[in-house]
Amino acid sequence: MKLKAQDLLVLFKQAANPAQALTYAALGEAVLLSASQVHRSVRRCLAAGLATSSGRGQWQAVRGALLEFAVHGVRYAFPATLGPVKRGVPTSFGAPPLASRISRAPGEAPVWAHPRGEVRGPSVSPICPSAPDAALIDPKLYRLLALLDALRTGRARERELAKKLLAEAMGKADAA
Repeated sequence: MKLKAQDLLVLFKQAANPAQALTYAALGEAVLLSASQVHRSVRRCLAAGLATSSGRGQWQAVRGALLEFAVHGVRYAFPATLGPVKRGVPTSFGAPPLASRISRAPGEAPVWAHPRGEVRGPSVSPICPSAPDAALIDPKLYRLLALLDALRTGRARERELAKKLLAEAMGKADAA
């Protein structure tokens, strides 16, 4: 089974809220995918070793494996496409937690093009089409997806800082 980009959205949603045991339907609603899409995502993640099952439909992301894949593989498996300046939701070094640590000129920070966005900047393709909407619902997920975008699109300094912050957020400060 080949991973899909939406699988990362599902994994990061679970990693952002590990104490929540969501049904496939509830998780699908949270990431704006159908329950069957989430179920197939979980099956692919289990097969890839990015998730583990504890039986009876219960599963969780393998944080160490997810962090390793995010740091070393995502930018090659799911590269970001940079586009023209648009109005949208800040991501990468334009979003928390990197926004406060990296200086940038106005209009330089990347955005996910989105009608509810209030910032203009170069557009970047989200990891999954529903990611911006899911991120706007869940601030913890937003933080992880913004860090993931910094790994996908950033320069060396941004990538290194994103790697450190993502490891801290996932409880793996010594990983990657």
